[in-house]
Amino acid sequence: MSLTVDIQCASEEAVPEEGDLRCWITAVLTHEKRAGDTEVSLRIVDTDEMATLNQTYRGKAGPTNVLSFPAELPPELELPLLGDIVICAPVVRCEAQAQHKSLAAHWAHMAVHGTLHLLGYDHIAEDEAIAMEAIESTILA
Repeated sequence: MSLTVDIQCASEEAVPEEGDLRCWITAVLTHEKRAGDTEVSLRIVDTDEMATLNQTYRGKAGPTNVLSFPAELPPELELPLLGDIVICAPVVRCEAQAQHKSLAAHWAHMAVHGTLHLLGYDHIAEDEAIAMEAIESTILA
């Protein structure tokens, strides 16, 4: 498997090293036995940009921690693009503090969570949430 992660940082916050971000995304793809070339775009943003995206795409006011946008390409294109992940650095920092966990651990969780969404996992229904949380825990361990 070859992974390409295009990382764009549009935040003034401290963010993890690119190697760490790639490692967390790779852990998900390895766990899910995704073979072949894969491309992921990861954009790290501040609260204003995330609030705009959250309102535009989810109809919810204010910033959230992570959004995922799976690629919806016609199969005949045969491109390895999995999709886009957007993580809000200030929200991740605030949540880590509130949850008394290390900043790195919360960043890892957000990268794993966002990547699982790209692979089709969700947590709207309780049974889906339980399954997704179990996979996250396994990968993060």
